[in-house]
Amino acid sequence: MSLLNVSNLDVEYQTKEGPIKAVSDVSFSIEENERFGLVGESGCGKSTIAKSILRLLPDNGSITGGEITLDGVDLVGMDEKALNEIRWAEISFISQSAMNALDPVYSIGHQIVEAIRTHEDTSEAAAKERAADLVEMVGLERARVDSYPHQLSGGMRQRAMIAMALALQPGLIIADEPTTALDVITQDHILEEIDTLLKTLGSSLFIITHDISVVAETCDKVGVMYGGELVETGPIEKVFVEPEHPYTLGLLNAFPTIEGGQEELITMPGQPPDLHDPPTGCRFYERCPYREPRCAEEAPPLTERGDGQRAACFVSEEEPIRDRYQDVVDKEEVWLKL
Repeated sequence: MSLLNVSNLDVEYQTKEGPIKAVSDVSFSIEENERFGLVGESGCGKSTIAKSILRLLPDNGSITGGEITLDGVDLVGMDEKALNEIRWAEISFISQSAMNALDPVYSIGHQIVEAIRTHEDTSEAAAKERAADLVEMVGLERARVDSYPHQLSGGMRQRAMIAMALALQPGLIIADEPTTALDVITQDHILEEIDTLLKTLGSSLFIITHDISVVAETCDKVGVMYGGELVETGPIEKVFVEPEHPYTLGLLNAFPTIEGGQEELITMPGQPPDLHDPPTGCRFYERCPYREPRCAEEAPPLTERGDGQRAACFVSEEEPIRDRYQDVVDKEEVWLKL
């Protein structure tokens, strides 16, 4: 049995302009000791999925279909009291904005102690000692346990958030853009620390990001989101080497490699679909150089492609899209070369 199983998840927001189906029929699973990354453009539904798992959607958001289970236990129908017992203890959360997530009027240590004592019957002194150990574990000086968020740099605040997420050694850690707005050196250090800590604790990781290099560095499996849908998923070595969906291929060819100069980079003009009124067919149709008439009429299902890889594309079911990438890009001029 999977540690986390998300099955046919639908999430909707109510707005003044009408309902928005932010997540449509999304399914994936995360095994024990596994790292799963979710990538895609801003607004594609990544963070909505994370908030749905923790049942932390805003007041205008609701899960309208599907199932979410943790170790076989239903999270969608669970009452708030039972959910509070699971949050932090079994699933913890690393926010993309540590300055906003941390309470500015309490020290880092106080906030970690509060998380520990909410779930465990332990003295404040013992919890404070554990908080100091955690702060040291993520690369900060023990004395920083008494620091307030405004006294820490962005990277230090992010480390403090990681320490809090590890306080109760949860089986699953959800990290929503954990390195956003950090310089590349700090980002690399934090990713290394997360990797080391996961190996030490044996926890699973669900990381959400727009940066495919973060997923490539930290994850075993990846899911690619577009327009509220999961368009491709599978092992990193399959999806990033042999992508089966044009959007995945576009993302990979829009990102420079460390070698540089190997291939021309491209950009994908246009915008994701309006989820107030999503298209009937493939949601990537307008921006896809491989598009065919049938793609505008019918939404392609997410189908098995072998070795755990799945993709939602009619064209790649019949031929490897990477084989004629250069000809398609030159001919269609939907994607622009940089």
